[in-house]
Amino acid sequence: MTETVITTPPAPPRLQVPFLDLGLQTAEVEHEVRERWNRILRTSGFVLGPDVDQFERELAAYSGARHAVGVGNGTDALEIGLRAAGIVPGDEVIVPANTFFATAEAVLRCGATLVPADVDDDFLLDPQDVAERLTARTRAVVAVHLYGQMAPVARLRQVVGPDVLLVEDAAQSQGASRDGFRSGGAGDVAATSFYPGKNLGAFGDAGAVLTSADDVAHRARRLRNHGGVDRYEHLEVGANSRLDALQAAVLSAKLIRLDAWNAQRSAAAARYGALLADAFGDVPELVAPRELPGAGHVWHLYVVRTPDRAAVSAALGAAGIGHGIHYPAPVHLLPATAHLGFRPGLAPRAEAHADRILSLPMFPGITAAQQEHVVSSLHAAVTGRGTPPTVIP
Repeated sequence: MTETVITTPPAPPRLQVPFLDLGLQTAEVEHEVRERWNRILRTSGFVLGPDVDQFERELAAYSGARHAVGVGNGTDALEIGLRAAGIVPGDEVIVPANTFFATAEAVLRCGATLVPADVDDDFLLDPQDVAERLTARTRAVVAVHLYGQMAPVARLRQVVGPDVLLVEDAAQSQGASRDGFRSGGAGDVAATSFYPGKNLGAFGDAGAVLTSADDVAHRARRLRNHGGVDRYEHLEVGANSRLDALQAAVLSAKLIRLDAWNAQRSAAAARYGALLADAFGDVPELVAPRELPGAGHVWHLYVVRTPDRAAVSAALGAAGIGHGIHYPAPVHLLPATAHLGFRPGLAPRAEAHADRILSLPMFPGITAAQQEHVVSSLHAAVTGRGTPPTVIP
């Protein structure tokens, strides 16, 4: 008797969609970076030096500022930028409630008084709420260009007037534009981060202060280098926060590609918008982000809003889709600011956003198939209709 053996063919592999794929950018610049690094290795010029000088000039020109000062990371850039512009203990500094903690942390590290303000429906600092929080002690307002879209800098300038510093937190917006300005060139001083996941990311930590004020730039160079520009010159207490040449070389190689990468992000955002409109129509359970009129969004993050985020997050994880929450709690409700006495209700829109926001995969090189898998899985999770696809389309 012949035994019949029935074999089941293996199931097609499930499509995985990472939240961020840095390998695509790294592969594009690897050869050029290796050449630059080999030259630096031969000279042993690892801290500051000509490669840093070159990148600072390139970044300033790109951003529309007169000066760029490379520092060790984005958080230091915020603190050094604030201090260089004259923020001292006792000054009040207004920041948006929906931002990464580093924005608030830099204010507190300066000894200044943190004043959280609410955001609008596009997650950006609300000028009307800022106007209501201005006092005689207000010395600066930090406009965070969140998720890749610039805050309303022209309106904020009108609100705060000439005697209050307009500070840009440009960590998520390299290449963005609004009101005739490019990110980093709109305020009295700006700070940016080159953490690897940023639109312009290093191979480690790095940051920069940008300004068109000569005195602010000079003091920022002093503060990053133990309080002095020259060797063994210590005019004030500064920090050890100097951009190293290896990271500057990476950033120079990437800067010339930034506009092309941002264009890929914009194309991906447009594809998401079309897919979401087709899948959800007027379904109120899902709110997609938008690009504001007159703004050049660079889509650092693609953030939707959904009321049952925990269930949606679990479903996306089960479907092999990376995602994030930026940010799960407003800065005034974090343990690190509890001693300041802030209470729920201080920033109602920011608090409501924090319960609903969900960041979908977004990076240069994301494919149409990956985005289709994200949206179909999102639709199944939000509406409860159908099951997320588990095979490559």
